Amino acid sequence: MSVGNMELHSRAGSASKDADASVHDADTDGYTRDERDLIRLGKIPVLKRNFGFMSILGFSCTVLITWEGLLIVSTQNLLNGGPAGVIWGYLVVWFGTICTFAVLSELASMAPTAGGQYHWVSLLAPANSRNFLSYITGWMTLTGWQAVTASAAFLIGSLLQSVIILAKGDYTPEPWQTMLFLWAILAFAVFINTVASKTLAHFEGLILVLHILGFFGILIPLVYLAPHGDASIFTTFVNEGGWSTQGLSFMVGLPTSVFALIGADSAVHMSEEIKNASTVVPHAILSSIILNGILGFAMLLAYLFCLGNLDDVLASQSTLGFPFLYVFQTGTGSTAGAVVMSLIIVVLGICSTVGVLASTSRMLWSFARDRGVPFWRQFIKLDHRTSIPIYTIALTTTISVLLSLITLGSTVAFNNIVNLSTAGLYSSYLISCLLLLWRRLQSGGIKPYSSDLSVTLRPDSLHWGPWRIPGVFGIVNNAVACAYLALLWFWSFWPPATPVTGPETMNFNVLTFGGVMLFAAVWYFVGGRREYKGPVIEL
Repeated sequence: MSVGNMELHSRAGSASKDADASVHDADTDGYTRDERDLIRLGKIPVLKRNFGFMSILGFSCTVLITWEGLLIVSTQNLLNGGPAGVIWGYLVVWFGTICTFAVLSELASMAPTAGGQYHWVSLLAPANSRNFLSYITGWMTLTGWQAVTASAAFLIGSLLQSVIILAKGDYTPEPWQTMLFLWAILAFAVFINTVASKTLAHFEGLILVLHILGFFGILIPLVYLAPHGDASIFTTFVNEGGWSTQGLSFMVGLPTSVFALIGADSAVHMSEEIKNASTVVPHAILSSIILNGILGFAMLLAYLFCLGNLDDVLASQSTLGFPFLYVFQTGTGSTAGAVVMSLIIVVLGICSTVGVLASTSRMLWSFARDRGVPFWRQFIKLDHRTSIPIYTIALTTTISVLLSLITLGSTVAFNNIVNLSTAGLYSSYLISCLLLLWRRLQSGGIKPYSSDLSVTLRPDSLHWGPWRIPGVFGIVNNAVACAYLALLWFWSFWPPATPVTGPETMNFNVLTFGGVMLFAAVWYFVGGRREYKGPVIEL
């Protein structure tokens, strides 16, 4: 038995006792449903299950921050697509996201583990490529979530600077100030995830309330005070990127909406801290996407109806950085009111980084547990008082701090970290969805759900979880999700405008994503394959 596994075994007993058996419906053998699900996967329960449905719903909703995110990243959509492109593009992305996460929810119910995508790929992939595909998928997922952590803190730090410009016109933002704001946001997230870790579940439930109240706190004054446009927003397309056709411009702007709906798998990576995870995680994922999608669409319509002159809005980016601040200011006719409305989004964005950091650290911890990263023995260690992966929280924070140094040289270069989050996570979703579609099309490929401990979940013995889309409906949804993911993944690598004249108009996504994947592949063949043999069987 390895050193890492001995440490896990030593903590298994105490961690299992912390589970709330009254919620999990313990079976006659004394195991709760959550313990049985992990044991069937060969894993020892070591994390404390503090999350219920409402708290993990709040966690997922605040990681997504859809209506807030749409306002923050809407500029690219307005340049490539215009108001009509924003509306119809959002509906395409929302529908595709629901289909995608319905598939991922089936997998989360089947194997509710913090590893998520790479663990599922290991179960679903052919034997001759299983370890390599699982390893690469793990790196894709990890890269995507690390990019989300850094980019979320960066965007909110940049937004805070823009709010200061709005309030104090003579303020001149400096790159080092953006970096310090980013550090402060990360410090708050670290505090909640470590010192105040026992309150994390309650914190997320509270932020869900603020997320909904904040929506109305911005929507009502904006709609009531701002002059309204007409229904032409549904048919007004714009091609400011200089593309040869309006359709091409629309497709280039389409991935922008993804950032406001990405990251619903955050609940997946918290699975081992959720009570009744095999059913709660799917319900929380789909509920958060539907709820956030509705709020996002309502805010999008309100914003576009109150947009005013599009040219003036786009021109304000050069001074304010985020055009929606200009819409707030001109719509309400009050700078103070616009500042208060904007600070609501800043606060919710800061709270979002708390959940993002938690998800990223759990994903890294799980991958280290299965020996997918260098120095895995160190990163699997848990804090003996709180049973949280303190070392992976520290490493995730350190990576984001190091990435923030890029802003001192070029914010354009750092903006490509935002694009990396889409490429990394969508790649991991696509591989998982494709392999599940392949397995479910095989005769007798996946058997009905069984909670019997004698039925272990292995590549040659797959069983559905308690939640899934049955029959032909599941197959069709799975196929639609694969088509959507492939489409969005392809367009995420395109530059925002043509011709490409310099770094400002380039999309470095191919370089950054390709570089990370090349490193992962080389590391696998150099030394990783000797350590990584797929998810480790601890029991």
